[in-house]
Amino acid sequence: MKLILGVDTSCDDTGVGLVDLETGEVRANVVASQDDVHAAFGGVVPERASREHLAVIDATFDRALERAGATRDDVHAVAATYGPGLVGALLVGLTWAKAFAWARGRPFRAVHHLEGHVASAGPPEAGVPELCLVASGGHTSLFRIDAQGVPSELGRTRDDAAGEAFDKVARLLGLPFPGGPALADLATKGQPDGIDLPTPLKGQDGFDFSFSGLKTAVAVHLERDPNVPRADLAAAFEDRVVASLVNTLTRAAERFGIDRVVVVGGVAANARLRAALEATDLTVRMPLPGLATDNGAMIALAARNAWLRSGTIALPIDADWSRDASPYLPLDEALRAAS
Repeated sequence: MKLILGVDTSCDDTGVGLVDLETGEVRANVVASQDDVHAAFGGVVPERASREHLAVIDATFDRALERAGATRDDVHAVAATYGPGLVGALLVGLTWAKAFAWARGRPFRAVHHLEGHVASAGPPEAGVPELCLVASGGHTSLFRIDAQGVPSELGRTRDDAAGEAFDKVARLLGLPFPGGPALADLATKGQPDGIDLPTPLKGQDGFDFSFSGLKTAVAVHLERDPNVPRADLAAAFEDRVVASLVNTLTRAAERFGIDRVVVVGGVAANARLRAALEATDLTVRMPLPGLATDNGAMIALAARNAWLRSGTIALPIDADWSRDASPYLPLDEALRAAS
């Protein structure tokens, strides 16, 4: 058995994945959640996140090995997220993974977090252009990827990312942390049509996103009518976010004559978004729900794709060994470098 070990500690989840080097099969994907650690604060506390990564990463790796029916000797290559994310959290996984690889004489690759999300949706059809929508807690961007795999950014959020807006509105509604899943669950019990919320950037010619105004509109509704049905308000908010994402994506598809799209990031796990995309005429690739949120398997998959493109998985002494954690990384440049 030859496995690629992937590690992601970009935020508050410790993700360790094991992927078959030869087939690309995900043999294990273990995520140690920190929800209970941060729930009392209503959001992620960076220092506590870093300390929790340190506390659980060894045990998370052991669980992944057990789940894959593997030993440490079966790990033939190692990859880890180097950015973007919380710098302290990134340093834990990146340093741990490099130390493991160096001690065992294994190849190591530093992976951009977004590169991992794109890889989580599976391989694209070679030579066919597509659009890529990234919708997560930290990023909401739309890319055009040409037939050669070279990406260019079409639009990005002007303020909050989609997942960030979910969490902030959930807090306004008094929902527990993490807010996004809790809001989506509440929305299933409500009706979106009875609440008048704005459509973000309605009528724009470009492909940007904006969710801060929508968040403010929810706050105004709650201030004016504290008794407004919370489930209806959650459903209306979720409906407008999904409409913004899907409408912008379909307009771009029509503008550029591209009918293949890949949608990745934590928001890709949202059931309303998946249903809305299925109702379009687009050919959509999305990760399985377990691979949509942050995890280590997607990092291993991205590293495998990169090594396959390069034609070698030798042990180079190059920049990846000295790569430092980078909390801010241009997404389009990272995708271009990975193509």
